[in-house]
Amino acid sequence: MKEVIAILTEKNKTIATMESCTGGGVANAITNVEGASEVLKFSAVTYSNEYKIKMGVSSDVIAKYSVYSMETAVEMSTNISKFANSDYGVGITGKLNRVDQNNPYGEDNIVFISIYDRDNNEYYNKKVEAVESSREANKELVIKKIEEVLLSII
Repeated sequence: MKEVIAILTEKNKTIATMESCTGGGVANAITNVEGASEVLKFSAVTYSNEYKIKMGVSSDVIAKYSVYSMETAVEMSTNISKFANSDYGVGITGKLNRVDQNNPYGEDNIVFISIYDRDNNEYYNKKVEAVESSREANKELVIKKIEEVLLSII
């Protein structure tokens, strides 16, 4: 994330994250870099549907597409950008090596990533297969993909 932070700082741009299955891992990776406080506006870990909804994700979207969907990730990226007034919003939701009894719908072992670019009103969406054997390794896989996408768009 060092290069991401450097570019955002140079361009005077900001970022915010709404994470679910990564549990704050993206925000952690960002804040591990000196100078991150210049670019990270806000981060929320919305592990439950209740708090996704409180942060602006439409309950209708969750009901129609499931909490594990690109549509939910898009809602997350948009709403966190709006909430934090940031240039980029990152939304992450998905299942990592487990079945969710509270949300039985949606693909297993798929993570949905949406990065919202407010200035251009564009979304950069990716599906990542959680192919690693541990949750920790899958989180790292997702964080690496987010870093790659950010580097390609900022």
